[in-house]
Amino acid sequence: MNSTPAVSLAALKTPYYLLDEAAIVANMQIIARLCELSGAKALLALKCFATWGVFDVMEPYLHGTTSSSLNEVRLGYETFGNNSADNEDDNKDKKETHAYSVAYSADEIDEVLSYADKIIFNSISQLNAFKGQAAAKDIPVGLRLNPKTSNSSFIIADPARPFSRLGEHDKDKIAAVLGDITGVMIHNNCENDSFEAFSASLADIEDRFGDVLAQLEWVSLGGGIHFIAPDYPLEKLADRLKGFSEKYGVQVYLEPGEASIHGAGSLVTTVLDTMHNEKNLAVVDASIEAHMLDLLIYRESAPIASINGELMAIAPVNKDQVDDAVDNTIIYGRSCLAGDIFGEYALPSNLQIGDKIAFGNAAGYTMVKKNWFNGVNMPSIVIRRLDGSIDIQREFDYQDYKASLS
Repeated sequence: MNSTPAVSLAALKTPYYLLDEAAIVANMQIIARLCELSGAKALLALKCFATWGVFDVMEPYLHGTTSSSLNEVRLGYETFGNNSADNEDDNKDKKETHAYSVAYSADEIDEVLSYADKIIFNSISQLNAFKGQAAAKDIPVGLRLNPKTSNSSFIIADPARPFSRLGEHDKDKIAAVLGDITGVMIHNNCENDSFEAFSASLADIEDRFGDVLAQLEWVSLGGGIHFIAPDYPLEKLADRLKGFSEKYGVQVYLEPGEASIHGAGSLVTTVLDTMHNEKNLAVVDASIEAHMLDLLIYRESAPIASINGELMAIAPVNKDQVDDAVDNTIIYGRSCLAGDIFGEYALPSNLQIGDKIAFGNAAGYTMVKKNWFNGVNMPSIVIRRLDGSIDIQREFDYQDYKASLS
């Protein structure tokens, strides 16, 4: 009898992303509890995480997926739950596939509608351009509403930033198209771990758009709510969502991205070189620009989850404390970008060539943004299954790099 040989993490070539299904399920259980208490439905935000190799353990807890492009809505349709090709005839507990895009092109809208259960337009202009095609396919239509307020500490991620293109804010214009839509999407949170801030923001939306909300069938409140934090008052959030739903007679949707996979992934690397230039320096075989790009964009550093397999949970040194700390170690990526820096750390001992460093929280906004800058080796995608076994989900090679070009 043939059997697949066991895979050992120690034998894997770095770099690789390691996803832990048990950690994902722990997040899923919190999301499911919130939905049970509130009556809300939760959709996985594919813009944050789209590694479909772990969708099997996510499907029992979520109600579907939401997307930001044609490719994402197709991926959600084909790979998530009973919308997948293997389950087209099974309508029991059918998963939803929501489609949204900042702007659809005319040559893709029909294909988008062939996969979508709901379609959300970013603007009234887009709504007017494509509502007829959606109506012909009997697809419920929504519109993105921009309340011009947000809970985001990053201007780059703030949908309420000045001159924002993300959604409609004029109440009178929105009211004029209520006959064409059945719901709205409001996404104005980013890593918001404060229930009080969320509740106050929702109250402001109610004050200004309450009569609009009362004429809808559903409202998506988007993602960016960090309700999986250990000290987050989940029951208060559930009560708030349930009260909102009952007050306006709407089905509430949430779009957890980071909340779905927080703490469930790491990027495992190997130290290739060490140097000293007033501080200890180390170079690993991955790149912050190529493999954890979101951190570079937001000027954040990566936490260390382990060194040589030993759990460490080392946070980057506070930027206000780095100047005089000559014993700290700066860990660099291997690309030629001078600022390709994972972070600065106070380590228990100096790093050595060959040491393995796993950077934590490397699931969200990593694999969906990975790129071939400098031709640096693309990390494999590795999954630790619920039974503890290790699967190499995908490996990349030179042909993948070459095929990504022309």
